Amino acid sequence: MHNYLSGIQQIGIGVKNAQEAMNVYKSIFGLDVLIFDDVAQAKLMSQYTGNKIHERRAILTMNLQGGGGFEIWQFLDRTPIATNEVNLGDLGIYSPKIKSLDIKKSYNRLSNVSGIQVSAITKNSNSSQFWVKDQYGNNFNIVFSSEWFQNGKHDTGGVCGAVIGVSDMEKSLHFYKEILGVNEILYDNESTEADGNLYRKVGLFKKATGKGAFNKLLGSVEIELIQILNKTPKKIYENKYWGDCGFIHLCLDVLDMKSLKLHSDKNNYNFTVDSNNTFEMDSASGRFCYIEDPDGTLIELVETHKVPIFKKIGWFLDLRKRDFEKPLPNWMIKMLALSKVK
Repeated sequence: MHNYLSGIQQIGIGVKNAQEAMNVYKSIFGLDVLIFDDVAQAKLMSQYTGNKIHERRAILTMNLQGGGGFEIWQFLDRTPIATNEVNLGDLGIYSPKIKSLDIKKSYNRLSNVSGIQVSAITKNSNSSQFWVKDQYGNNFNIVFSSEWFQNGKHDTGGVCGAVIGVSDMEKSLHFYKEILGVNEILYDNESTEADGNLYRKVGLFKKATGKGAFNKLLGSVEIELIQILNKTPKKIYENKYWGDCGFIHLCLDVLDMKSLKLHSDKNNYNFTVDSNNTFEMDSASGRFCYIEDPDGTLIELVETHKVPIFKKIGWFLDLRKRDFEKPLPNWMIKMLALSKVK
């Protein structure tokens, strides 16, 4: 199996007010490190934004205890369409999976946060979990993790996976396993949920390999594919633009974009967007591409070229000058914490 991917870099969240959302997610999940805050035109995404180039603000924040970050995305020249009521099994990204050090502790803390809804703790394939719905209507799956980059003050970390609704499980399994390489099956079962609907759920896993600049921080990947079996699901982003409110993409950190593109083309999954060379995002840069799963769910692929270690003094790391499989030393990743969410 190929190893073109390192881990989940971030999940994209469309919001009406990026500044407000950044502080909400800092408060709720401890995403308190600022990687970039960029205002620009989304030129390469016009096929997903009504064939028009829009102004946007994008903010990437992370929790350096471990896991991927949130790319908080706001249109600056149009009012985004609000989040619809999203049901389990609807096609697209239903929820990110957020790591917890201690499910009970996270549950108790989040249960006391005003403005959000917290479900009861349940078991999923022998592991405890619960759900949070934020004040914007977005769902988050809080799951126990024993895999952390470093200790810190938060009981939750960053993104370690996603729950994605699909219409044809076999087609989707081929895509996520064979194209993206998330190929270990944790579970495959059918169950009737509290809503009375019958679902097939398949848990896919890709263990952290330690290869790649940020793999020790990003960690393993868990994708839960869900197919509703007794009715036709709706598409979460039907009649909406990429960038409208909700989860707009799942972004994977790529070690070798050239090889992944060749592999995808060979399997008849072509990139729909490709920046080709280096694309600047504030002080960070890289090659970014998009690919669609069989239901059109957007997967962003980013090969990072430059990352700000300490922006205030102009200290950047050019990853193109290193072996792409070589991990960064821990102390260098920890330096990212010098840029805080304010």
